[in-house]
Amino acid sequence: MKLLLVKTSSLGDIVHAFPALNDAARSVDGLVCDWLVEESYVDLPAWHPAVRNVITVSLRGWRRPPWLQHIPALRRFLRRLRQEHYDLVLDAQGLLKSALLTRLAHGRRIGPDARSLREPLAARLYDETVPVQWKQHAIDRNRELFAAALGYAVPDTMEYGLRVPVDGGRPKPAADTPYLVFVPGTTWPSKRWPARHWQDLARTAADAGWRVEVLSGTAPERNMALKICEGIDNTSVATSLSIEEMARLLHGARAVVSVDSGPGHLAAAMGTPGVSIYGATDPELTGTRGPGQAQLRADFQCAPCLRRYCRFPDRGQIHPDCYATVPPERVWGTLLGLIQSREPSL
Repeated sequence: MKLLLVKTSSLGDIVHAFPALNDAARSVDGLVCDWLVEESYVDLPAWHPAVRNVITVSLRGWRRPPWLQHIPALRRFLRRLRQEHYDLVLDAQGLLKSALLTRLAHGRRIGPDARSLREPLAARLYDETVPVQWKQHAIDRNRELFAAALGYAVPDTMEYGLRVPVDGGRPKPAADTPYLVFVPGTTWPSKRWPARHWQDLARTAADAGWRVEVLSGTAPERNMALKICEGIDNTSVATSLSIEEMARLLHGARAVVSVDSGPGHLAAAMGTPGVSIYGATDPELTGTRGPGQAQLRADFQCAPCLRRYCRFPDRGQIHPDCYATVPPERVWGTLLGLIQSREPSL
């Protein structure tokens, strides 16, 4: 069977689709998969052995003016997308934009039904729809969707099935230096653990003899990372990394501390122990999954609010307010427990 999987972004969402693809590869004889993804994530789908080709789209880039300059790239994309007929075109993103991309491909188009979507109009663009339960983890939603579309029962065990290229390339930091990775960056302001908490945690880790790498991508994330490291020995900012370089950094760490963000989910998929911090979002729906994972949730009146922005005003202390219930001492104690449980001699 030839499958075209439409899952364009973001990093965490792509990682959440791997267990479903792994189920399908084990359950459907002769399955080969092409994956349609945003070009900034082009390296990621190929880490699963069932993926034959990665087709890239640049919806984010094409939104930037002047729009006429994007016409040649759009034409090349359409030719590449439509040069092959698929047995099944599966939209695992479930948005209007991904449904439109699904519609452009050749093959039987399937996606979640209207009741299973945040944007119900998307369901009108599929040839067939299947129901997917809302109140479950994103990984389980993907697994249920794939199983219903491809006609098999969801397996009892869950595996990501990744073959991540973590050997070779530039080591960061030195391979013989034990280190932790902190991931403070995230797209939602409401998911950001306060910088002063990160500073206290970094200082505690450094005082305990650990080297700390603070991961950053965008300019605001880099500024926050620099603030976290300011005045603390054995800390540095890891920035401008490719997806593969980031994977090597995460894979080599003894443990990762992350908010609800893509790198934290990638680390979990690779088996790196991690503590993830949840305030605005719900770990029951988007918590890290894998060995050695601990989720710390805020204990607050409106948590999880599932809002991009906190409704409480920033009073210049702990903001969002819910993170006062997840202090650095709690995170450090949980992190140390994870590390010691895997390396009892420490």
